[in-house]
Order: sequence, then C-alpha cells, then structure tokens
Amino acid sequence: MVSEEPAAGDRRSSTGGQDSTGGAEGLTGAIVAGGRSTRFGEVDKAVAPLAGTPMIRRVADRLAGVDDPIDPGSDRASGGEAVVRDLVINCRADQRPTIEEAMDGYPLAVRYAVDEEPDQGPMAGIRNACRGASGEYVAVVACDMPFVDPTLIERLHERAIGHEGSVPRIDDRWFQTTQAVYRADPMAAACDRMLAAGKRKIVEALSELEYVVLDGEEIRAVTSERTFENLNTREDLASARERIDGNGA
Repeated sequence: MVSEEPAAGDRRSSTGGQDSTGGAEGLTGAIVAGGRSTRFGEVDKAVAPLAGTPMIRRVADRLAGVDDPIDPGSDRASGGEAVVRDLVINCRADQRPTIEEAMDGYPLAVRYAVDEEPDQGPMAGIRNACRGASGEYVAVVACDMPFVDPTLIERLHERAIGHEGSVPRIDDRWFQTTQAVYRADPMAAACDRMLAAGKRKIVEALSELEYVVLDGEEIRAVTSERTFENLNTREDLASARERIDGNGA
C-alpha cells in the first residue's frame, strides 16, 4: 500500500541531470525501515534519537544535503544539494505515525510504502519501496545507516544507468544490498519471484538482474567504508552520538 504527497516531475523518468528540486532526475531515495530491530531493545531504532535527530531523519537529511557536516561525504551531506528527487519510506503500519512525525518539514516530497504483510524481511521492504518509487531508479538505504555518503549514492546512480542495478562490494566480501541503486521495476519483479519461491535473501533477487558492481578501489576513490556502518544496538547508537557531538570523522 502506497500513499503519497504530490511530487514534482513525471513518474518513471529516465533522463539524467537535475530536476527542479535539485535532486537527481530519475532517482528516488528509498529508506527501508520495516524491520523489528530486536537487538536494539524496545525502542524502534528508525526513530531513535541520534544526537537529537531521529535516525531515519538523519538518513533522509543526508540524501537531501541538509544533515550535519559529518564524514564521510560531509560537504555533500550538508551542502544543500539533494542527490535524490524525492523519497519513499517503507515501514509497517504501526510505525508510520512516529516516522511521519520524524519526517515533518522534510524538504523533498515523501511517499510511504506500508507493508501489507509485515515481517517478511528486507527483500519485501525493498520490493514495496520500488513499487512506490516515482523515479526509474531507487537508491535503497537502510534506516540504520546514518552515515550514508551521498557522493557514493550519486556514483552508484551514475553507474546504474543503462543497467538494472549498481551494488557496492568491498574486497570480495558481501554485497552491500541495502545501500545500492536498483532499477525499480525489474528489482520489484525479481523480489516478487524470489518471495513466491520462498526465498528471502536480497542477493537472490540481485542474481535475477543485470547489474554492475562497485569494487573496493572505486568505492574508496569517493568515500570510506564508514558509509556502510549500521547501528544495530544501543551501544552502536551511543558511539555514533559521540562522533556527531564531536563532529568527528
């Protein structure tokens, strides 16, 4: 189920460049927030305060260029130039009121792709976000990655054009499937097929796509591995808070 506020531009635009909002034309930001975050305690980590700002808003603000100047990508994250044209947030129905409150005043249009069947895993969340995207491509970011580097998102989008996805992979380790760019329609269809087959791993849907890989050398040319840092526990949150309070890298 997708609900939306009106967004500028036509649906599924495939051109490059910048649109009137300053975001990349054809690229929707997609934040996946529907998980239960059991390791985080009773608080929904999507809206857990991180140095005074809900974590999901930190992620969204970095995509819009209005976050604090924290590395990696501090200049771009706080520079006032968005790397996406608009935003879609995947969440459960019970999360939506607090997430809407956290997103109040956000400078880009926001849609909500609410899970009709909750607790189906991140692949289902990505599928639902892709269905709710206004752009041809979606920049998927997990809600617990508050140091996502917008410069990397821009590079992933550039590399994805003409393909069905662009996914980072550091030194032959795991694919960073929750900080990647996908072509919305093929990825949604691939997720549907895998879910129907009882498969839940995002890499299984990825295997259905024609995609490019950003390797460690290309990633390190634009950012650091900190862009992939995710906050799974309250201890992770405390460490991240100290870094922001100290304006550290």
